[in-house]
Amino acid sequence: MIVLITGGSGSGKSAYAEKAAVSLAGKGPLYYLATMKVSDGEGRKRVDRHRGLRAGKGFLTIEQPAGILQAVPRMNRGKGTVLLECLSNLAANEMFDSKEVRREQEVADRLCAELCFLAEHMEHLMIVTNNVFEDGISYEETTRAYMEALGRVNAFLAARADTVTEVVVGIPVSIKGKLV
Repeated sequence: MIVLITGGSGSGKSAYAEKAAVSLAGKGPLYYLATMKVSDGEGRKRVDRHRGLRAGKGFLTIEQPAGILQAVPRMNRGKGTVLLECLSNLAANEMFDSKEVRREQEVADRLCAELCFLAEHMEHLMIVTNNVFEDGISYEETTRAYMEALGRVNAFLAARADTVTEVVVGIPVSIKGKLV
């Protein structure tokens, strides 16, 4: 099962995703695939806050800011629930984490392929992502390319997901399917 959870920054999507992942996993393995690269004190605070939120919930945290398939050997393939937090960070890391900025299509294609592989090899894949086109601001070319790549992956996943939920001010709004 693929579950896509989207929403704006600070919308409560992470808390909702963690609760939903714990429920979906039951007594099975529960993995938290963390994609944020910590580069400053603010990032460290955010990571620490997220660790505190999921403490005691049974998650095995795997830090993998890019190349998510490298995390698969640390998981019990075919079993368990993976919560990927978050696709927005992963897309940025994949696009900008080399000497050259990768093209948006290359990043989108790679992420779609890797996420499909992960979904096929795990019982449940929950993906947290951000709404990126809602502010109406015109950005410079590199930022627009990043937004386009993330938008393509979001649309790809939404089409394939069993469930799509948008979290708005802490309230989950079902867009497609429903978590039981």
